[in-house]
Amino acid sequence: MFGDQALILINDARRSTASDTLLKYNDETVRLVRRELRVLDSDIASTIGDNLAAPTPPPGVMCASTFYHIAIRRNIRCLLAYHAHRIDRLKDQYWASGGALPHVFNDQDTRQKLSPYEVDFLRGYNSLIMEYRSDLIDTLDIAAGITHPPKDLHVLVQVVRDCGTIHTENGTIDFQKGQRFMVTRSDVEHLLVQGYLELV
Repeated sequence: MFGDQALILINDARRSTASDTLLKYNDETVRLVRRELRVLDSDIASTIGDNLAAPTPPPGVMCASTFYHIAIRRNIRCLLAYHAHRIDRLKDQYWASGGALPHVFNDQDTRQKLSPYEVDFLRGYNSLIMEYRSDLIDTLDIAAGITHPPKDLHVLVQVVRDCGTIHTENGTIDFQKGQRFMVTRSDVEHLLVQGYLELV
C-alpha cells in the first residue's frame, strides 16, 4: 500500500522522541520510500500519457493523477519530517557536548547510528559554528551554557575527569581528577559543559 514505508519512518521518529534517544538511521526504509516515489512518478506519467494534449482530460485520468500526486507529496513530507527530526537530535547532541564535534564522534554508540550524510552535515555545521565563533571570540562564547546565569565571577570546581593543563587569564592550571580549584567561571565554562569539571 502507498505510504506504508513512509509511515515506518514517522514511527521511528516518534519512538526516538519518546525514548529520548537517537535511533539507527533507517537506510533501507528510506531507500524503499525513494523507490516508491519513482514508481509513483512513472505511474503519473503513464496515466497522463496521451491525454496531456487534450483540452479536458477524462475524469478517471484526473482522479488517478491526483491520487498519485497526493501520495508523492505525502511520502516527501514524511521523508523530510524524518530527516528534520534526526537533524534536530544531532544539533541537540552537538550543543549538549559544548559545541565540541570530537565529543559527538567519539561516542561509538552515536557514531554507528549516523548515516554518512549526517556525518557530513555535522562537520559542515561545526565549521559554520567555528567560523561564527571566531568573529565573536573576544566578546561572547556561544557554546557556554546559559541555562543559569552566573552569580559570581569565581566558582569552586572539582575535577571529574583529567583534562590536562589549561591556560587561563591568571596562568596555567593542571586539572587532575579529584582536585578542587577556585577559578574564573569564564576560563572553565567549556570544561563544565563538556563534563570535565563540576561545580561544588
